Amino acid sequence: MLNRPKITNSIAMTFKQLPLLAAMILVLASSTFAKDNLAKPTPEQVAWADTEIGMFIHFGPATWQDVEEDNLSTPLDQINPEKLDTDQWVQVARDMGAKYVVFVAKHSGGFCSWQTDTTDYSIKHTPWRNGKGDVLADLSASCKKKGLKLGVYISPADHKHHINAGGKAENAEEQKEYDKIYRQQLTEILSNYGEMFEVWFDGSTGTAVTDIIQKHAPHAMVFQGPAATIRWVGNEDGTAPYPAWNALPMALARTGKATAKAGDPDGDAWMPNECDTEMTKYWHWKTNGSETLKSLDTLMDTYNKSVGRGAVLLLNQSPDRTGLIPAADAKRGKEFGDEVRRRFAKSLGDATGKGDVVELDLGKPTILDTLVTMEDIAQGERVREYTIEGLAGDKWIELAKGTAIGHKKIDALPKPIEVSKLRLNITKSAAEPQIRKLSAYNTAR
Repeated sequence: MLNRPKITNSIAMTFKQLPLLAAMILVLASSTFAKDNLAKPTPEQVAWADTEIGMFIHFGPATWQDVEEDNLSTPLDQINPEKLDTDQWVQVARDMGAKYVVFVAKHSGGFCSWQTDTTDYSIKHTPWRNGKGDVLADLSASCKKKGLKLGVYISPADHKHHINAGGKAENAEEQKEYDKIYRQQLTEILSNYGEMFEVWFDGSTGTAVTDIIQKHAPHAMVFQGPAATIRWVGNEDGTAPYPAWNALPMALARTGKATAKAGDPDGDAWMPNECDTEMTKYWHWKTNGSETLKSLDTLMDTYNKSVGRGAVLLLNQSPDRTGLIPAADAKRGKEFGDEVRRRFAKSLGDATGKGDVVELDLGKPTILDTLVTMEDIAQGERVREYTIEGLAGDKWIELAKGTAIGHKKIDALPKPIEVSKLRLNITKSAAEPQIRKLSAYNTAR
């Protein structure tokens, strides 16, 4: 015989309260769902964020014209970069600390730097390598050889074909013809040159491209356009605003033109920011370009305001008419990469953790001047406000505070300080904080 306990009055009362309990369970379930419903990146977006630095490469007829945008004035028989060496380009990128390159295979003038039959305005119609050369093929091979990822910029605008920004023609008939050309060009690039890490549709595009991307480059990051997965930060200074939230409303994401201004930590789409800027004052090489080289201090400030605000920095280098990146530009790029490595290659200590408080014990009083915090963004951007304190003697002192952490937040202190412990306090969050890393550095040493 089973020994069943009698239902007591208190248990009976609990049964009477079942509707209330059910409502409480629904509230809890709803809260849990809301946390789980935070915008989250794809694995490809997480990997892209981890690159932190890429190198842009502008090279084409504008290089021969000493202008920023091809005016179609250069006879193609004058374009013959006899020393062109994509191995040199990729080595410059590696020295800069870049993990990928984005090559402008076609700028707004319409000139194509690969072998194509879609237009007579291409490298195929120049004397370079007797018309058999293919810059994109060379660059793809160099990237594979040196372990960098390859991206491509293919302008929707095409002045040779009288196509305006956004790939818009003057009339429906011309639009139909250009859409056919552009789709063929994109298909050639994405199917013949290896896996693409990033694809740029500068100014967005009205031409249907999503099906081509899904077929030939399903893992690529896409800059602007109907298939966009990353955002233009909104300026060409290479700096992100703060905070630069990774999420935004889906309706804005789908426009393909959203910038950092659209950031909303509670948005339902994940679309991180890319910060593009020049090494000199110009995108394309100019005769006086190296005279305008940015200083190392300027580049480091750019780094802190892009990578240090959770974005990715895309720093341009421009080959000259010989086909080489000028020595002075390459040298400054290496100085930049060396300085980033000097400052951040080795930390004074690291910690990881979950929850509202993460501590880092440095073991002894230690001088530091920079703090780096990272979230595990695979779980979404959860932190909304934080402070970092340091234990100086027996007193906790606030060293830094902010809102967004995201992939990475760099906090440079006003002056060095000696502390034995650090404490990250998450004072506001959307879900349980997932801290990938809390690190300390002494960049002055």
